[in-house]
Amino acid sequence: MSSPNRALVVVAVQKDYFDGPLEIQYPPRAESLANVVQAIEHATAGDVPVVVVQHEYPQDAPVFAAGSAGYAVHEDVEAVLKPDVKRVRKHYASVFADTDLADWLTSKGVDTVTLAGYMTNNCDLASAAHAEALGLTVEVLSDATGAVSLANEAGHVSGEELHTTLMVLLQSNFAAVATTAEWTAAVASRKALPKSNLVASALAGRSASATTV
Repeated sequence: MSSPNRALVVVAVQKDYFDGPLEIQYPPRAESLANVVQAIEHATAGDVPVVVVQHEYPQDAPVFAAGSAGYAVHEDVEAVLKPDVKRVRKHYASVFADTDLADWLTSKGVDTVTLAGYMTNNCDLASAAHAEALGLTVEVLSDATGAVSLANEAGHVSGEELHTTLMVLLQSNFAAVATTAEWTAAVASRKALPKSNLVASALAGRSASATTV
C-alpha cells in the first residue's frame, strides 16, 4: 500500500462554537481545541498542507454572520497558522460543496484528507460523505472534533452520545477514525490509519448486541 498524501482540513473552528447556541458539548471544547492546535503544529512540522475552512452566513444570521466576532477563527488556531495556509469559505455543510477545495487538493496531489474541527454532526459528517464521491480517503480526529446536544420532534440525544455514535458510523464506512496522537504517529511513519468496513462493523455489532442481551 502506498503512503497516504495527506492534507489537514480544519473545519470551522470559529468562535460561535465556543459561545452561543452552537456551543460544542462533547468532547469538552478546551480539549478538542487544544488537539486541533496540536494537529496543525504536527502537520506544519511534517509538511502536511493545512486548510482552514470558515462557514459564512449573511450579516443578519444568528451564527457565523459575515464580519461578526463569532465568524472569526479561534485565536488559538490563528496563532499557529502559517501565512501560506489555504483558506476556504463555505456556505453548505460539506467543505467541498461550491468551493475550490477539491480542485486545490488535486493540484497538490492529495489523496487523503484529515478532518478536524466542528461539528461532528454536521460539517464533518457531510464532508466525509461527500469525499467518497470525490475518490478521497478520509480520516477524522475523534478528539479534535465535537458535537452539540440535540432535541427536536424526533427525540433527544446528548452531545456525547451523538459524537460517539457518529465516530462509530464514520469508522464503519466513510473514514478512518483516530485520536490526534494516533494520527500524528501515522503522519510521522507515513502510514495509513486502520479503517473498518460496513460488513465487518455490522457483524461485530451483532455479536456485541448478542452478548448484552
